Amino acid sequence: MVGTGEYTTGYVGGTAADSDKGAGVVALTMFDLRRRATVDRVGMCGVNGKKFPGIRQHMENQIGNVYKDMDLTCDTFPEDTEVNPKAYEKAIKSFHPGDVAVIFTPDDTHYDIALECIQHGMHVMVTKPIVQGLAHHRALCEAAKKKNVLVAMEVHKRLDPFYADARDRARATSATGLGDFQYLYAYMSQPKHQLDTFKAWAGKSSDISYYLNSHHVDWSEWTLAGKARPIRVTATASTGVAQGRGIETEDSITLTVQWENFKAPSKSLGCAVYTTSWVAPKSDVHSQQRFFYMGSRGEINVDQAHRGCTVATDASGFASVNPLFMKYTPSDHKTFAGQDSYGYKSFEKFINACRSINAAQSQPSAYNDGSLATVHTTMQGTAILEAGRLSLDADGQPMDIIYADPDAEEPMSIAPHSFQTSDSKGNSTSGKKKRRLSH
Repeated sequence: MVGTGEYTTGYVGGTAADSDKGAGVVALTMFDLRRRATVDRVGMCGVNGKKFPGIRQHMENQIGNVYKDMDLTCDTFPEDTEVNPKAYEKAIKSFHPGDVAVIFTPDDTHYDIALECIQHGMHVMVTKPIVQGLAHHRALCEAAKKKNVLVAMEVHKRLDPFYADARDRARATSATGLGDFQYLYAYMSQPKHQLDTFKAWAGKSSDISYYLNSHHVDWSEWTLAGKARPIRVTATASTGVAQGRGIETEDSITLTVQWENFKAPSKSLGCAVYTTSWVAPKSDVHSQQRFFYMGSRGEINVDQAHRGCTVATDASGFASVNPLFMKYTPSDHKTFAGQDSYGYKSFEKFINACRSINAAQSQPSAYNDGSLATVHTTMQGTAILEAGRLSLDADGQPMDIIYADPDAEEPMSIAPHSFQTSDSKGNSTSGKKKRRLSH
């Protein structure tokens, strides 16, 4: 495990995270997979080794004292007295080809760490976004092919039964399917205190769009694979709250993405709007997450935040809970009982795939079928997120996603959109007929 933050350990600012992940996800899952004899050695790498005594005590409080038969033995890098941004290099060398690296670090570090792991012959799972730009994404693809290892992005919403069902309905070719893509509106937010959680990198090396829009952008790419492709991105933002806290970053970012149904005879267009924010008020959920999808023959609404289950206690007040993501409540026998949660399954599925590859029962290419978000099948998402950042930095200039030919699915580059101009008679000088509304 590379990264020691909220999603890995649940440890933030010297205590349990003030979110729905106080016990973490990655480390808890790995310790339970070891209990079930799916993994063996467990290691954890960060930058500041001085945090590890606190992390160990936190994991003992949140995991060891809560669940029975949890072995928390974990090799840690760097040493407890050391601060070393390159500690991952020593950690990687202590593992073997065929072992698994799970990377949950700031976005701008993903590429260097993942490449080092791949070159060592390790299988790699990287949190979303896998990288921040097409050039790095393409380089990881080539490195993964050369070493014949499995590299994938951790996007657990693919295993959420609501999201998976929505995807299957959207792709269905029967009369009950939703038809060609027309419109999507997706929203995802987290409360203001997340700005403090992520203050080390917020607005410095990444933004809220890379962090949260990546979820619904990936769902779109997964859903529309082989059917539609993104061709243009325009980004807008709101500001003020983060700046008031001394953090120079956007509060909310909206990406408007033009999709082309390139496999449809009409080459019809669809529009997707992805909005994310980290300045929401604290509410009944840690993260608001929902989308509306409309096709040419139907529509679907999904509210991931509200599953019809609410809990109220004297200690914690009222909350809408989602045990489908992570079930932290132990069983009657005090054992961890969250193995069916999609936050857990996301890692278990990847590790089982790696075990199959190591046993020569499958090849990494076998997982490019949509069963995992492999590095080879997630390039459109990277293009959308990078184009969004480029658009914001260019004061809202639309960015075109360029493909090699009309039927290609793999984006080649990103370029500023060139608007059509007209002569004095209103004729497009680009040679295309300009459509005008009648008045």
